[in-house]
Amino acid sequence: MTTRHDQDIATLRAFNRLYTSRLGLLDAAYDGSPFTLSEARILYELANRTDPMAADIARALRLDPAQVSRTVKRFQERGLVAVRESPAHGRHQLLSLTEEGGRAFTTLETSTRMAVGRLLESLSPFQRSRLLAAAVSIGDAFEGAEPEVRLRGLRPGDLGLVAARQAILYSSEYGWNGDYEALAARILADFHQAFDPRKDDAWIAEVSGRMVGSIFLVRGEEPGVAKLRLLYVEPDARGMGVGQRLVTTCIARARALGYGRLELWTVSTLTAACRLYQRAGFVMTGETPNHRFGHDLVDQIWSLRLTP
Repeated sequence: MTTRHDQDIATLRAFNRLYTSRLGLLDAAYDGSPFTLSEARILYELANRTDPMAADIARALRLDPAQVSRTVKRFQERGLVAVRESPAHGRHQLLSLTEEGGRAFTTLETSTRMAVGRLLESLSPFQRSRLLAAAVSIGDAFEGAEPEVRLRGLRPGDLGLVAARQAILYSSEYGWNGDYEALAARILADFHQAFDPRKDDAWIAEVSGRMVGSIFLVRGEEPGVAKLRLLYVEPDARGMGVGQRLVTTCIARARALGYGRLELWTVSTLTAACRLYQRAGFVMTGETPNHRFGHDLVDQIWSLRLTP
């Protein structure tokens, strides 16, 4: 049986095969130059560093130091690299490109830019935009810091996105039908229509500018009672503390607005959310079997006292 992990591995390997093929990384020479790919990368480091040592380049490229040393020696024999002892440490050798080495790098750089330019020009604007966005994402995944979760207020378009994303996710994960999307749309339309900043609030969670969750604070029918609504977290953002931060922010805002109690409705199927509510201090006050969204579910009401 193929697992999700197996599928992820297959996807990344397929991308690697396509990428190396399209950019000609398996060719004996890189971009038609007299250099292999590893030689071209070492030449690039030599051109863009000030007096590096072979060990510096090996660490930067994650190459075997012996391989880098052999390449530097070949470059030296071809008149591309000059080697001198470090004034600070006589056993350390500092590397730099000769004039001939500089010309070789310039030729290689021009050829590479032209090759990448031709590749981009062969794509439609839509394909090019997707490729460049994906390249940035891949770079962030490998080299970037852990992405920061940011909460912000609502912007035009957010209400539709919240309804759409929740409907898609709950359909995918639990098989819910379009009734949930209709319910979420009604809740959001009512929220927008009756919004009062003295009684209501909402937050969108973002990571790297992308919406990964939401939560809404809505005044209830009873005086002093507010409702927590439409909490959700995107699957790939789970485990980053997004849900907990949304819930604690909503609770703090409800207290600041003077509410004495915060209530929410959910269904028992959403076990991760229920655990989150319980950790935040909510207590389940009622359960009712019901048929919703094409399934037999159990409605739950949870409550949190906000005042001593």
